[in-house]
Amino acid sequence: MEIIDLLSPEGVIPNLKVTSKKQALQELSKRGAEVIGIEEREIFHTLLEREKLGTTGVGNGIAIPHGKLPGEAPLSGLFARLERPIDFESVDERPVDLIFLLLAPESAGAEHLKALAKVSRLLRDQTMLEKLRGSDSAEALYSLLTEIPANQAA
Repeated sequence: MEIIDLLSPEGVIPNLKVTSKKQALQELSKRGAEVIGIEEREIFHTLLEREKLGTTGVGNGIAIPHGKLPGEAPLSGLFARLERPIDFESVDERPVDLIFLLLAPESAGAEHLKALAKVSRLLRDQTMLEKLRGSDSAEALYSLLTEIPANQAA
């Protein structure tokens, strides 16, 4: 599984204007509803329930909110680069400026975990983070997120 399997060009938001964690999750739920065809309220509720278990702010300015949706929603992602960093109650207490949202069907077991691990690995790469933070177009961000590293290419 690659990021390109999770993310569509429409799922990239280059300059999301939000002032809080809740507002970020609302805006991402709205875009998720448009991109994958699941009701916005359902996505938002799923994300809030997951956040109650513990923050998905993983540190270094990154958040990876995720959750499982009822039904047969496709395994999919959204990416947002925030206009200004926000408090996301991150483990390192630093504000978040990059968010990768991951949604999976309830029936997804290992696939959901594999996707989460893939996103996590990608967003631990300092060079990648610098490039993402330095790009302000959806096309550039999508290209960066979905390129397959030369050492993994066929």
